[in-house]
Amino acid sequence: MHAAKLLPQVLSTNRQRRISVAPMLDWTDRHCRYFHRLLTREALLYTEMVTTGALLHGDVARHLGFSVEELPLALQLGGSDPAELAHCARLAEKWGYAEVNLNCGCPSERVQRGAFGACLMAEPALVSDCVKAMLDTVSVTVSVKHRIGINKMESYAFVRDFVGQVSEAGCQVFIVHARNAWLQGLSPKENREIPPLRYDLVHDLKRDFPHLFIVINGGIASGEQVLQQLPLVDGVMVGREAYHNPWWLSQWDTAFFERSAHVMSRESVEEAMVSYMEREFAEHGTSWYGIARHMLGLRRGLAGARKWRQVWSDHRLKVSPARDVARLAKAL
Repeated sequence: MHAAKLLPQVLSTNRQRRISVAPMLDWTDRHCRYFHRLLTREALLYTEMVTTGALLHGDVARHLGFSVEELPLALQLGGSDPAELAHCARLAEKWGYAEVNLNCGCPSERVQRGAFGACLMAEPALVSDCVKAMLDTVSVTVSVKHRIGINKMESYAFVRDFVGQVSEAGCQVFIVHARNAWLQGLSPKENREIPPLRYDLVHDLKRDFPHLFIVINGGIASGEQVLQQLPLVDGVMVGREAYHNPWWLSQWDTAFFERSAHVMSRESVEEAMVSYMEREFAEHGTSWYGIARHMLGLRRGLAGARKWRQVWSDHRLKVSPARDVARLAKAL
């Protein structure tokens, strides 16, 4: 769906960035985002990373299409060629995205072979050129997501100078994963767990760049942690916990945006997802199975949650209509 034709999307303020769901490869696809938007109306949602090559040489509609219900929405791009990034940023704006985010934080070897991700932190001049090329092309926000350092370099001066140089190119929004990225020797999963969290460095960035919008990311898994961070930075980005414990998102609008409490029950959210599955199958032939995987944490902590998950993740039921699977899950 070309959502830009349905609803112009503008992030006139940074309000939606007060709390956001991180871009997560293989997880935050459009089905996941539709599910998350049922739980929070306010938080900014991000796509999984899309490479410039995928948009330049692949199916643009497949990579950029989304449901209008997902708005507000940001696109994360992976790339390091300024002209290619500018072209892809134009596509993002045309499709109705509110923000284009440059990935300077992913440490995977595959991403490094593409000369982007965390290795770009060693080339702030190139990142600046990329940011400027996009800002010269689009009117939507251009942000950068990065780490506090690469390898075992623990100097605050490194990340301070990176942010300082890139901000001179016009970038005003920095999303900072408060761990170093080790470019050799660790898997992406280990890179999310082994390098120590150093929130103080992100707080120092906000102190030294008060005019920039600084979002903190990494290891934040409770409302209490979010509230501890918000006086020290401008926004909080939540990753794995938002995916594995999605019902937490239903508290966000009240806790962090002072909006009315979420009124949908878990059962009504599940029903809305079943209706979405039926629509996706009718319009695109999409199996419910690939959609249901994103909501398996919906009943986390409740009695019967394990059996409920087993039904929705049973590949033997793939050929059954989604509503029949829902009835089976409900009968347990």
